[in-house]
Amino acid sequence: MSTGRRRMGVRFRVYRRIRTDPIAGVGALIVVASVAIALFSIVDDFLLSERMISAVLHDPYAGDPSNRLANPSFSHPFGTDEQGRDILARVLYGTRTSIIVGVGAVTFAALVGVSLGIVTAYYDGLVDSIGMRAMDVLLAFPAILLAIALLASLGRGFTSIILALGVAYVPSFARVTRSKALSVKSEEYVTAAEVMGYPDYSVLRDEILPNCVTPIIVQSTFSLAVAIIAEAGLSFLGLGVTPPTPTWGIMLSTAQQYITTAWWYSLFPGLAIMVTVLGYNLLGDSIRDVLDPQSSDGNRRL
Repeated sequence: MSTGRRRMGVRFRVYRRIRTDPIAGVGALIVVASVAIALFSIVDDFLLSERMISAVLHDPYAGDPSNRLANPSFSHPFGTDEQGRDILARVLYGTRTSIIVGVGAVTFAALVGVSLGIVTAYYDGLVDSIGMRAMDVLLAFPAILLAIALLASLGRGFTSIILALGVAYVPSFARVTRSKALSVKSEEYVTAAEVMGYPDYSVLRDEILPNCVTPIIVQSTFSLAVAIIAEAGLSFLGLGVTPPTPTWGIMLSTAQQYITTAWWYSLFPGLAIMVTVLGYNLLGDSIRDVLDPQSSDGNRRL
């Protein structure tokens, strides 16, 4: 079967699973909704100067001192914060931060980790030893602590937090890709390509990489969920993006001093994190079951 037809078959199985499995459908719905909200806030903030959200709700940056810490109401469904800003509008805008950081960090980690995993598995020997020992050094540190250490030198901002989290997640992608590539490189079609004199980069790109896509996709979905939690945690500690950019972590950090008097302030950003991460995990589980049915059957037997 050709690579193109195989990919079509994989897409069809994933699509059918989402349509027939309610859990997968809920996960996909949450993921699509979070991405749509993030795109909406990007367009509204940078191109329309908050005109769209101000027409529907309130300006997420505009405070109202006379309406500080207002209870949830028809005008402010999620209540207001200590500056009188609408929490619902800020939660919606906070989705943008989580999605951008999550996608950016996972993309960086996948590009570096997948490349490293394939190269070390293919060349083996000294290259494999050096590459994997470097990954062991990174894995010796918890991802969040490594990200904090990197942010201490890089400073705050979108780019810094994406790079910090991306570096922290490189070993996961490298390990997963290397494991798959080690089994793929012994296949007959790889040997045939080498015998026919194809250059190494062509063998890596055309023969090994396409057959490592399955574990990479599964790893990406779970890493996105982890990256969203990590971004919220770093923002909570004051190491994320710079205020007044709305982020769920910063909102939770500020809300902790009002937790006994304004329960809504911490509740809704926390729910946003929980629901978003749950959606990515549910979708990731479903994709893993579709792409790796043997693993799914093994889990059921256990």
